[in-house]
Amino acid sequence: MQPVERTNPEGVDYGWVMQTTFVVTILVGAPIVAVLSTGVTLSTWEARVSFAVRVGAIIWFLTAVAVFAYAKRTDAGDGGTDPDSVAESGTDGD
Repeated sequence: MQPVERTNPEGVDYGWVMQTTFVVTILVGAPIVAVLSTGVTLSTWEARVSFAVRVGAIIWFLTAVAVFAYAKRTDAGDGGTDPDSVAESGTDGD
């Protein structure tokens, strides 16, 4: 049986950033869109969808930038292993 290949990318884990952005945007962004929509007259479904998309896009972008900055600053999403110690010990941390 072939051994499983492992990679240890340095830098930001973009998969973690995308997943975290998605979850945080849904959990935080949906209530923000709902609250902001109370102050706007949205008479048709088209107006409601348009409003949700426009405001949601801004929230998604701001969330993505914040999550990326957090990941860059703290090495978040790396699985909790230090790449240098793994390379020095010759093990994968399991």
